[in-house]
This record gives sequence, C-alpha cells and structure tokens, in this order.
Amino acid sequence: MKVLVTGATGMLGRSTAELLITRGNEVTVLQRRPSGLDCREVLGDIADPGAVGRAVGGQEAIVHLAAKVGVWGRWTDFSRVNIDGTRNIVTACTSGGVSRLVHVSSPSVAHTGRALVGVSAQPADPSTTRGHYSRSKAVAELDALAADSPELAVLVVRPHLVWGPGDTQLVEPVVAKARSGRLPVIGPGTALIDTTYVDNASAAMVAALDACGHTHGEALVISNGEPRPVREVLARLCLAAGAPEPTRRVPFPVAWSAGAAAEGAWALLRRRDAPPMTRFLAEQLATAHWFDQRHTRSALRWSPHVGLDEGFVRLAGWYASGPQSGPVA
Repeated sequence: MKVLVTGATGMLGRSTAELLITRGNEVTVLQRRPSGLDCREVLGDIADPGAVGRAVGGQEAIVHLAAKVGVWGRWTDFSRVNIDGTRNIVTACTSGGVSRLVHVSSPSVAHTGRALVGVSAQPADPSTTRGHYSRSKAVAELDALAADSPELAVLVVRPHLVWGPGDTQLVEPVVAKARSGRLPVIGPGTALIDTTYVDNASAAMVAALDACGHTHGEALVISNGEPRPVREVLARLCLAAGAPEPTRRVPFPVAWSAGAAAEGAWALLRRRDAPPMTRFLAEQLATAHWFDQRHTRSALRWSPHVGLDEGFVRLAGWYASGPQSGPVA
C-alpha cells in the first residue's frame, strides 16, 4: 500500500513513518524540512494546495499528522495549518482517488474545562473548546469526518498527551520549567490523567490505517489506559531527565487567574512566545482527563505494548545517553 504521512519531522509522525517503512509500505512524507527518512519525500507547506497535491498524487492512504500545536498563538496561524491544511488534504483525497484517510486529532476538541473521567470520545465542538489549538482541531476534525463516504473511508484518532524520547511538546517544556524552578503543581496534583508513550501511539496510527474501511466515520481516543495522578506524571518525567521534581503548589483559582492575566498581557504586547501560564494549561494540570479504551482497542485490534513505567525507564536511558542531535523537532 502506498501511504502518505504528513508531519514526519514531529516525534509521532516520524515514528509512524518508520513503522510503515519497516513493514514494507511504500511511504511518502510531506513536511516543510527534510526528515532524513529512507523514503520518498515532498517538501512543502500543508497549507499549500500545490504541495499537498504533489504529495497525495498516486497514494492509496494518508495518515494526516501535520498540525500547529501549542497553548498560545494567533488564531490565523492555527487556522491556516490545522483547518486549511486539513481541507487541502481532504480535497486532494477526493480528487485523487485516495481510499483511506486517518486524521489525527486531539481529545481537547471535546474538552470544556471540566473533568473527563472514564469517557469515550465525545463529539468535537468548536464552540466549547478552550483555546485556538483546540478550536482549530475541532473544526478540522468535523471537516474530515464530513468527507467520509463509500469512496473515502475517514477514521479520526485522538492520541492523548503523547510523550517519549526527543519529545518537544510535553517532556521538553516540563523539564525546562523544572530546571528553572518554574514548574508548579496546580491544586493538590491528585487529578488522574492519561498519557500515551510514543511507541504505543505510532503502533495505534498503523493499526488505524489497517482498520480504516471496516471502521470509519468516527473518532477514537488513544492512550496507554494507565491513569496516574498529574503530580506523579510530572515527577516521573523530571526524574527521568535528572531535573528536580516540582514541590511548589499553586491553588487552581490562583493559577487560572494568573493565566488569564498573562494571556491579556501577552496579547496587549503582541508577544509570540507562550506565557508561563494560560487558563487552558491551568485546567489541564488541575482536572482529571482519562478515557475508556475498550472500544478503541476493539475497533483497532490494538493495545499498548509499552507500559508507562517502562516508558519512564526508556526516557531516562535516552537522557543518560546524552543524545548529541537534540530533541526531535
């Protein structure tokens, strides 16, 4: 099968492409800079219809991972990549005869700020999401699902808090803040959260590609299925990196108010870097979010093969090895 993977310079995109290459798929990757993978590569912007068309031509299936991720930024930037980029992929699929599309979304498309306890994938709702990233991903997910048809099977997967060696989205910011003494525990730190080790997430992407067809037109949340207190997750990540674990505690109302004030100041100053705290981040660190994985595992015929404890050991080994190339971009 000829498969296009978008966003292959990211940790999960690269891991997914490597798995597909290893098992013998004819893989093409699309991203803005070289990935170094041993496969056909198209360099270009996901928001450029021409680049997308060149990459999609001749493909049978697509795993669409390219996205702008973050807790801060301009709406136009998130919209351009996440919404326009997804629409370009869908258009190229329908005009190019692609039969399978695995669209990678986020559980945040259904997060309203309240706890999510043992739930399945709730409907994406752009009107209730928190922040530009979540809203743009919600719109993109709905656009992708609207394209599901007998000719194009669309399956949405929502991997939750993917982390592992080389991660720049979760691990690196946590460790950097811990080393500078700016990583607090919001509230008591007892809220249970799901995370996903990268090897499990990429295996789920491949399983979704194989399942897409007999399973389609729906969204599935992917995680390790091992909820842990947020305080423990932060501490284990810091321990693996040799950074001090957080000990300072900030009440949630204080953190939320500080996030709101920081957002206002950053907007007024038109700063492009992320504030030290946002309302969305405060909610994520203070509320439970873990998911019932039974339907996901049945639909994908997949289950995690690396437990969280083993994942922390692997992360510690990566840091101990002193990788010279730095984190995966």
